Amino acid sequence: MKPYIVCHMITSLDGGLHPSRWTASPDGNRAIWSAAYEAIHKTFGADGWLVGRVTMAEMSKAGPHAPAGPFDVDRKVHVARPDARSFAIAVDQHGKLHFNGGDFDGDHVIVLLGKQVSDQHLAELVADGVSYIVSDGQEMDLARLLETLGREFNIRRLLLEGGAGVNGSFFAAGLVDELSLLVAPAVDARKGSDRVIEYEQDGLAGKCELSLLSCDKLDDGLLHLKYAVKASS
Repeated sequence: MKPYIVCHMITSLDGGLHPSRWTASPDGNRAIWSAAYEAIHKTFGADGWLVGRVTMAEMSKAGPHAPAGPFDVDRKVHVARPDARSFAIAVDQHGKLHFNGGDFDGDHVIVLLGKQVSDQHLAELVADGVSYIVSDGQEMDLARLLETLGREFNIRRLLLEGGAGVNGSFFAAGLVDELSLLVAPAVDARKGSDRVIEYEQDGLAGKCELSLLSCDKLDDGLLHLKYAVKASS
C-alpha cells in the first residue's frame, strides 16, 4: 500500500514558490511565515518528507565522490538504516545528487532513482549511508516506488514539499491525497516565476479534482487552506 500523501506548501497569493522573491507586508515577514509553515509541517505527524532533485540539491552541497571500483551493488533496493523512523526523500531520476552522510537533521535520506543510474553512483550512496530504490522501468513509476517505500521502510504518511515539477508529477499520477496550502500576504509577480505546482504543457486539467476541507485565518496575515485531492475519473 502506498503512503498517504499530503502536498504541503507555502505560497504567495499569485502562486510564487520562493519567499525570498516576494513583496513585503505589514502583517508579517518571510521568517515568521516560514516558521509557521514548519510548525504546521510538524502537526501532520508524517513519517517523512519528499522533494525533487533541485530542492534537495539546495540542501545537500556535496560533489561527486564515488569509491573506487569494482562495484557490487543491489540495483533494486538498498536499506542503509533498518532502524530509521523518519525520512528525507528525494526523486533523482538521473543520479545527480550527492551527500556527505545519510541524514538531514535526524531524518534518514532515501533517494528514488531511474533505472539508468550507474553502479558507481549507487556505490557512492551506499558508502554515504544513504538508502535508495531504483525504478524498474525506463520511466519513473512513482506509484510503484511509493509502494516500495511503504513496504521496505514502513512509511505510512509523507509530506510532498516541492518543487513545482515533482509536485505536478505526483498530482498527475493520482498519488496526492491532500493539499495543504499556506498562503502569505505577498505577491511574486515576476514574469515566468516558479509556481507551487507545474506539469508539462497542458497542466493538470482533467487529471485531478480538489474539494475544500478547511480554510483557517492564522496570525501574521496567513491563510491555511486544505483540500482533498482525487484523480479525475
